[in-house]
Amino acid sequence: MNGLFEELLGAVGPEVSQQLASTLGIDQNVAGQILPQVVPLILGGLKRQMQNNGGAPRVDHILNKHGNANVLDDIGGLFGMHAQRESADPGLGGLLGDSGAQAANMLSRNFNLDANTAMKVIPMLAPIVLGFLSRKRDVGGAGATGLASLLDQDGDGDILDDVAGFFMRGMSGGGGQQSGAGMLGDLLGAVLGGGKK
Repeated sequence: MNGLFEELLGAVGPEVSQQLASTLGIDQNVAGQILPQVVPLILGGLKRQMQNNGGAPRVDHILNKHGNANVLDDIGGLFGMHAQRESADPGLGGLLGDSGAQAANMLSRNFNLDANTAMKVIPMLAPIVLGFLSRKRDVGGAGATGLASLLDQDGDGDILDDVAGFFMRGMSGGGGQQSGAGMLGDLLGAVLGGGKK
């Protein structure tokens, strides 16, 4: 797929990396490697919701509830707000389930982040992904059905192969060690195969 994943990273990747590094006090190169690994997990959660809980209307509901495109206009402010929160939910209220906390632990190990910082990464990045998708749906003219088609790139109704493609592109984009790729790949399988909303 040359579309959604690459478009998202191209549109917001540089600013997200800069602001994430500044807000969390981590190296900008590390921040740039984290984003391509987290994005497929969030997309995977959306894809599972679409497949198991109502198709395009389910994605529409999630974006209407959580996908505020305005966050893209003040990424630093968004990150600053999340950084001040004492508790973070890497499971994103059930979108990732237990896999969210496991992913945070793996990010901590792979990128030498302290546990508290790693727990904040996914909740900080999720609004960016959802906001981007909302803007693409509303301003970009994709609509709910078109957005669902983007999430199922090859149109076969099976989300697993599409998310695997998202994930492998994320890893080839410079994220983490190969062992980390394997572990996060297992988590992606868990996101797609289980968990309840």
